[in-house]
Amino acid sequence: MTFSEALNFLFDLRRFPPRQDVAATESLLSHVDDPHETLACVQIAGSNGKGSTARMVESTLLEAGLEVGLYTSPHLDDVRERIRINGRPIAERSVVAFVDSVGEYVTEAAVDGDAPTFFEALTALALWEFDRQDVDVALLEVGIGGRYDATSVVEPVASAVTTVALEHTSMLGDDVGTIARDKAQVAPAARPLVTGATGDALAAIEDEVGRTVRVGSEGDVRVSYEGRVGIESAVEIETDGWSLETNLALLGEHQARNAGVAIALVHQLADALELSVPDATLARGLRNAHWPGRFEIVGRDPLVVLDGAHNPAGCAVLAETLAEFSVDRLHVVFGAMADKDHRAMAAALAGADDVIVSEPETERAADAAVLARAFERETGARVERQDDVASALETALARAGTDDCVLVTGSLYCISEARSRWTRPYVRTHARSPHEARRILEDAHVTGFERERSTGAVTHHVLRTRLRPRQATTVQAAFRAVGGECAVSAVDHPEEPRPVVLMGTTGQFEALCARLDRRGSVLAGELRDALDLSSDADRGGQTATSDEATYPWERGTAVMGILNVTPDSFHDGGEYELREDATARAREMVEHGAALVDVGGESTRPGAEPVDAETERERVVPVVEALSDLDVLVSVDTRKAAVARAALDAGADVLNDVSGLADPDMRLVAAEYDVPVVVMHSIDTPVVPDRDVHYDDVVEDVRSALAERVLLAERAGLDRSQIIVDPGLGFGKRAPESFELLDRLEEFRTLGCPVLVGHSHKSMFDHVGCGPEERYEPTVAATALATERGADIVRVHDVAANVAAVDVVEAAREHRR
Repeated sequence: MTFSEALNFLFDLRRFPPRQDVAATESLLSHVDDPHETLACVQIAGSNGKGSTARMVESTLLEAGLEVGLYTSPHLDDVRERIRINGRPIAERSVVAFVDSVGEYVTEAAVDGDAPTFFEALTALALWEFDRQDVDVALLEVGIGGRYDATSVVEPVASAVTTVALEHTSMLGDDVGTIARDKAQVAPAARPLVTGATGDALAAIEDEVGRTVRVGSEGDVRVSYEGRVGIESAVEIETDGWSLETNLALLGEHQARNAGVAIALVHQLADALELSVPDATLARGLRNAHWPGRFEIVGRDPLVVLDGAHNPAGCAVLAETLAEFSVDRLHVVFGAMADKDHRAMAAALAGADDVIVSEPETERAADAAVLARAFERETGARVERQDDVASALETALARAGTDDCVLVTGSLYCISEARSRWTRPYVRTHARSPHEARRILEDAHVTGFERERSTGAVTHHVLRTRLRPRQATTVQAAFRAVGGECAVSAVDHPEEPRPVVLMGTTGQFEALCARLDRRGSVLAGELRDALDLSSDADRGGQTATSDEATYPWERGTAVMGILNVTPDSFHDGGEYELREDATARAREMVEHGAALVDVGGESTRPGAEPVDAETERERVVPVVEALSDLDVLVSVDTRKAAVARAALDAGADVLNDVSGLADPDMRLVAAEYDVPVVVMHSIDTPVVPDRDVHYDDVVEDVRSALAERVLLAERAGLDRSQIIVDPGLGFGKRAPESFELLDRLEEFRTLGCPVLVGHSHKSMFDHVGCGPEERYEPTVAATALATERGADIVRVHDVAANVAAVDVVEAAREHRR
């Protein structure tokens, strides 16, 4: 069975159950040996805020060193987002294995009318995979209500109801008290239910379950919202005898309450699992929680906000959060589901000046005419309709001034379609043979006749992306009409984005863009930008002249020399601990052509012991100060924002963070000092030896993870030209995976950021028979390959030889021009 076949099997299941019970889920889990019975589960229910709360709990538990499974819904782009283990989406092969194991059972159950729904099957899949991966805690966001939700098959060790509002009244009841009683059924047997509910909802919950942990401005867990601080919220959380002050990346007063609920759940889990979670871990965990599409800022001039407020209560909270920003005009792009109270949602957004309503690509979307009438009645805004969310967004952005705000809201389906403007991958690659073409198509889940038809279309440009179903159909027909080839994934669902591979000549792509222009499609501009047909195809962009360049890597591949001032680094530990030795080594590297010198005070080799910030500062700062008179950019290799700040004050020019912004302050420090920052993909820092990490496609998985980190850095105020991405060879990757990352390095250029490769003397070269003392020559060879594949920076120990390798490749490239 292929992944596309497994996914189509799940998508073909009905969406809503014909019954009100959890029997179908229990039966399905029984078929796979009841994996949920051994899991420590947490249920999080509520009308709003349950997803944000779940993310905060996940982030905090990960900071505490636990193995964590997280199940949420819906997803924005890929169904695998719903099931995460240690922050990473479930593997495609796990989805296939699950469907293989339950397919016959589900088919038989369908004959009797007892087949599980899509949500019930995904719930079982999540619990099955959490058990297989032996997670310490399984966090389950409840879908609808509580009593009969599929997640209620578990016996939770801790649970919460975040808030209660009128929603799904046909299923849950027509008043908040009745709805609250339904949600309260997630309460654990051994501990009080945590809740942020108030008023009639709180009274109904306590009448139903008895003792609760109240979270709010008053109660057992008291939360205080101190307002917005830049792109974060300042909060204080306290109980009798304990308090915590921290910032949240999630904005708004409501997130303070969600943080209080999360902390109460973590405290209960710590008690159940007999753990000690320090306050510093709690604070950092809360601050590192990010939830795409929930008051997510994706632009600054104008302010652009994506928020999946899907009911009147959510829209009211959204309006309160937006009021903390000073904007001239508010441009709203709105699309909602048909079963919502549209007039109440519109009334909550009465401050809008312009509203463009549209219909997300789902059969459950509300008619745009209905939404337009609701806004006309409830607001004084200028209201118009547009066919699709992408076009509505482009119109709003074109109208907005730099001091305005463009807000996309109403439904997560609407957010998904809008967010693709910033996240849709356009991966340029080369199919050098039919074999490579076949691999590219298989990675995009193109199967059968479609794959065989397209394998022979090995042409100048190969572009991989994801499109909405209607977009995919349009592009395929238009491209084939002009002689190009467009292969579309076999995943077949009317609401699901689909991988697409386009193969064609420059002329064919230009003809495609012209056809899309005539249709008014925003894809034409995106395709032109992605292909950048006028620039150097080998490097993916123009090389700047010396006068134009701000940074050395803009003039060609720059060599970064490694200067470890540590006793235990894997290659040169202990050689340059003394300031005099380190300075002499740096001068030697500059003489040999290094454009950057990277000073590191903590080893991240496998099994290395972490060092505290003070020790690292004492190692790094004197060396950075001593290098200030050299004609070279000084980079500091650190994962601690406090060390980064001290090094920048001492004269450093670049930050190199091998943890990929794990310290929530790091991106803010980089933005404050307006310096470039290297964001590396890593699973663990320092590297955990022998950790088994599975990638479906190591390049695409790493690229996707880096794309989200780039968005975080952008939100802090950095430009993509300052965000340097590093695929992290050897960090949670086996040697073959590191070589594949190196070979397909050009695919990372689609992030719009400079690319750094750190390969020097790494154990990956064992794969070609080179032991620890034999890695000089393969390092130089890999530098040449990285340069050819488009690396902007190579990070190496042996500067002279690697500069020579870069020069040879650059000379050959110049000859080709």
